[in-house]
Amino acid sequence: MNFFVYILLCSNGAYYVGSHRGQEVDTRVHQHNEGSDPRAFTYRFRPVELLWSCQFQDPSDMVAFEQQLKGWSRKKKEAFMRSDWVELKALSKSRTAPAIHEKGRFHLLTKGNAPERSS
Repeated sequence: MNFFVYILLCSNGAYYVGSHRGQEVDTRVHQHNEGSDPRAFTYRFRPVELLWSCQFQDPSDMVAFEQQLKGWSRKKKEAFMRSDWVELKALSKSRTAPAIHEKGRFHLLTKGNAPERSS
């Protein structure tokens, strides 16, 4: 059995990230376009187009990567599909963490430099 993660472009312009266990990812894309499940997200946004897919050997790797992709922004998914690693890295930087590692909360807590709390 083969394991796939894929990204579809829906008719409304949204990206859909999914996974498939089977011989061909095209089979799953066909199922999306057939609309066999009215409860599926893609049902209302057909036709869909396959933009990207990757085959995995291990099903747990497939699930982990699918979940990772689902958490990414649209811009990050687009940079990934273009293989724009510089842009992907830039988009991966935290917007809330301090730019200087030594000022980060985790660094302070692990180095014994945590600010004292007042009661």
